[in-house]
Amino acid sequence: MADLDDIKDGKDWGQDRPADTSRFYLKGAAHHDWGMKARLARVFNPASGRTVMLAFDHGYFQGPTTGLERMDLSIAPLAEHADVLMCTRGGLRATIQPEVNKPVVLRCSGGNSILTELSNELVAVDIDDAIRLGAVAMAAQVYIGAEYEHKSIANVVKLIDTGTRFGIPTMAVTGVGKDMVRDARYFGLATRIAAELGAQFVKSYYVDEGFERIVLGCPVPIVIAGGKKLPEREALQMAWLAIDQGAAGVDMGRNVFQSSNPVAMLKALGAIVHHGERADQAYAMFRDLEQAKAA
Repeated sequence: MADLDDIKDGKDWGQDRPADTSRFYLKGAAHHDWGMKARLARVFNPASGRTVMLAFDHGYFQGPTTGLERMDLSIAPLAEHADVLMCTRGGLRATIQPEVNKPVVLRCSGGNSILTELSNELVAVDIDDAIRLGAVAMAAQVYIGAEYEHKSIANVVKLIDTGTRFGIPTMAVTGVGKDMVRDARYFGLATRIAAELGAQFVKSYYVDEGFERIVLGCPVPIVIAGGKKLPEREALQMAWLAIDQGAAGVDMGRNVFQSSNPVAMLKALGAIVHHGERADQAYAMFRDLEQAKAA
């Protein structure tokens, strides 16, 4: 085991040698069982290998935040326009009609609030209920470097172990504590730990410097979080940069449901993620759709 003072930054990222996906189209998934691959294929479009996920699980620790006061009014109409829904079981059962038939990545961690230490979570959904809901994947936060780092890692490990038993993938979500630095070194560490523990894919943040190395250093797909609300052009630019540097999709919440036109935003994101449109082209699409709705 290397001493802490002997850990060095990686240098050989193999940027000219992409990961082998000849046996299955998703990075790092070639040796999974059939059921695991089938569920991953519902998350990541087989034609593009990418995904546009709509996250509306914020209420599990934030309560009725802006845009999620009435999910039946704000989120239910958007469901058909996303590839995947990321939500809590309560939000799913109360808000989304089953006939929408969208794959669900189920938020399975909880036990904290914005009034307390965010990293002090537990596994809040039993595997039986995840199966009962038909979840195609489960998700839990992992807080590397935070006060309850070990507990959050144990939560993810529990989901990975139980999910693997039933062929359900786990998405590890890289949470950021109040004192964590949001840079490539931190997210490179957090995403790699999550993948090494066995997470089948990881949700993380885009950073302006070094994001490509984060992706190269993580042996499973990464989808980016939207983070705080940005102007639509900036959010689309962030999505394009992430995809261009190797991300396998986006999992956005506030940058969709707080947008002036959430449906147009989802369609513009889809143009970037699945069709390779640049940010300026996607923004022009967004503006056209927004103006058409207003007309």
